Amino acid sequence: MSSALTDLSRHPIVQAPMAGGVSVPRLAAAVSEAGGLGFLAAGYKTADGLYQEIKQLRGLTGLPFGVNLFMPQPEYADPAAVEVYAHQLAGEATWYETELGDPDSGRDDGYDAKLAVLLDNPVPAASFHFGIPSSEILESLRRAGTFTLVTATTPEEALAVQYAGADAVIAQGVEAGGHQGTHRDLPEQDGSGLGLLSLVAQIRETVTIPIVAAGGIMRGSQIAAVLAAGASAAQLGTAFLATHESGAHDVHKQALTNPLYVRTELTRAFSGRPARGLVNRFLREHGPYAPAAYPEVHHLTAPLRKAAAKAKDAQGMALWAGQGHRMARELPAGQLVEILAAELDAARTALSGTGDLR
Repeated sequence: MSSALTDLSRHPIVQAPMAGGVSVPRLAAAVSEAGGLGFLAAGYKTADGLYQEIKQLRGLTGLPFGVNLFMPQPEYADPAAVEVYAHQLAGEATWYETELGDPDSGRDDGYDAKLAVLLDNPVPAASFHFGIPSSEILESLRRAGTFTLVTATTPEEALAVQYAGADAVIAQGVEAGGHQGTHRDLPEQDGSGLGLLSLVAQIRETVTIPIVAAGGIMRGSQIAAVLAAGASAAQLGTAFLATHESGAHDVHKQALTNPLYVRTELTRAFSGRPARGLVNRFLREHGPYAPAAYPEVHHLTAPLRKAAAKAKDAQGMALWAGQGHRMARELPAGQLVEILAAELDAARTALSGTGDLR
């Protein structure tokens, strides 16, 4: 494990940055205080909103933390396909008594302004999703003292991350909840993602930079498994989504272990990009017809998702969750970090003593 990555946290546990109001300052602070690495999600926030959250987080902890940014998306969506999907969603708008959003509300998520915030007020770590920043940007962040990580979903993407000059790669397996961080959104590859252990092993043989493993991890024994496969740390999202400090809607938290939701699925229904969530009515009815159009579909469905959440209607919400969601534990985030660390130690002891993780 690289010393720079080791210095960021006492335990090899990273709290995934979950956009949409989940990864709030109090969650990131609790994780960092307990010895993990907490993360803020800049996605869907304004630059000033990000600045204020960083300021708030620094008031809660003096320990390292990270900030995640979404990369700007290329313009390749078919406007006609988006319009057809909007017509299909008209009934949802009527049901929730709201208007559909404007699909042309912006493509870059305020990337440049948010990047300026990170360069003017350097943070210990910064990660990137949906692509790779330029080598110049990565070098600028490094000079500012920021450790950089970039998500990859294939060994080829990981090699490109290393070539660009990032300090580490986040290997995201297909089990992960929320959006797949593919560098290019290719509909013909939907559902063809690699499982995490296979992905980590392949990336380990492809790059020399540290690997952070992400996807379906809910227990310390799983952290031990990805470390054994070649990762330097594990990133957990769904596991922290259910914690007390998480900003997720209570309906979302409760759905993770609700027997009504027996499986997850990758879908474009809510955002136009593949993302894993609990299978509910909205996903079943609209997923098969949603176009490859991100962030257009995200903007289009935003009022619907907001109205569903206000009505506490889980059947209309984007219930992002990884494949291990049924293993979620409703605990304070700091306590969860401590339990995961203890489970990791126990698994390591078992591995060194008996040669297996049973």
